[in-house]
Amino acid sequence: MPPSPETPTPATRLPSRPDPSRVHRIANDAEALEAAHRLAAEFAPGASQRDRERLLPWDELDRWSESGLGGITVPRNHGGADVSFATLAEVFVILCAADPALGQIPQNHFGVLGVLREIGSDEQKRRFYAEVLAGGRLGNAGPERTSKTILQGATRLQRTADGLRLSGHRFYSTGALFAHRIPARALDDEGRAVQVWVPRDAPGLTVIDDWSSFGQRTTASGSVVFEQVAIDEADVLPIWQLGDRPGLFGPNSQIVQAAIDQGIAQAAVADAIGVVRERARPWIDSGLAHAHDDPYLIADVGRLQIDLHAAHEVLLETGRIFDAIAALPVVTAEDSARASVAVAEAKVLTTRIALEASEKLFELVGSSATRAQHNLDRHWRNARTHTLHDPVRWKTHLIGNHLLNGVLPPRHSWN
Repeated sequence: MPPSPETPTPATRLPSRPDPSRVHRIANDAEALEAAHRLAAEFAPGASQRDRERLLPWDELDRWSESGLGGITVPRNHGGADVSFATLAEVFVILCAADPALGQIPQNHFGVLGVLREIGSDEQKRRFYAEVLAGGRLGNAGPERTSKTILQGATRLQRTADGLRLSGHRFYSTGALFAHRIPARALDDEGRAVQVWVPRDAPGLTVIDDWSSFGQRTTASGSVVFEQVAIDEADVLPIWQLGDRPGLFGPNSQIVQAAIDQGIAQAAVADAIGVVRERARPWIDSGLAHAHDDPYLIADVGRLQIDLHAAHEVLLETGRIFDAIAALPVVTAEDSARASVAVAEAKVLTTRIALEASEKLFELVGSSATRAQHNLDRHWRNARTHTLHDPVRWKTHLIGNHLLNGVLPPRHSWN
């Protein structure tokens, strides 16, 4: 087992600021995909070792920043490439097929950029987009462990005689350890939900690396503690407005989650095919010289490929649906619901193929696949961990309830 933060301590290392002159400015979708493939080729060889030894990807994330991928969803009028949702999804598939933990770390970077797009002021957009285009990374302070649901919590932004102060203890904070800003959900004095974009080096902010999951080991999705952190009013977004405004902030977050699972599935299928070809032995009763000639294995691989392809196409089609909705002059409640239903379908399929492929791998290869030196179990551990992000049983319910009863899905980051 890798080192585990059994006695977690506050992180003392702060992420270095990229040299803006070294940060590439990606111009279009094709360039974004090219950058993703280039980074994936760099990241893949070390993925197994990072997983095995829980080596946090500090250097890799600096290269991610310099690649310019962090700015690909920034609108063109702010200097970004404003790539399509389909391209954003494919970027995550590519990176997560190489290393799904490293690939997952920027998930909240793009999620909070989606919130900024929908409710940020012109001044907030100008300032935060400029930081991102200069290589700034955004994390998040996730839900609270002790709250009744993930949308509830005790984190508060309060107005004091000395100005705004933020206090709370959050968990599941993917990307926060490596981020330059940590947006956090809180309730203001009027009980309204706000999102506070806190600088990583703010006094009173502590990141604790207490993430000890058996999968997605290097996402560092641990705790963030705010103790009377002084907050600039210009860094507060009124996310309470999103509940009454049809949009794509929730579906935007969900398509990234589905893409992460698709990447895990692609890596598992690729490894299954490679190991069956190179190392697996035929069963004694088959009369065959090679495992890859076994008709049962051939059929199983064919089935996996069909499911993999189907999930991928539905994912990309979901991105194209989002793109069409985003181009509308006005996004209606039904448009927003259509996006949530589409991404729910993609999430169900990518979840199923990630779990199916990562488990089937062992059956196809045989007992040698369980040897620790191969670390093939990382695919299943990663799939099982990440697919618990939000339950697919509620995705199928969302889809059926919309089709049968015309019920519009609730608007939040998990729909």
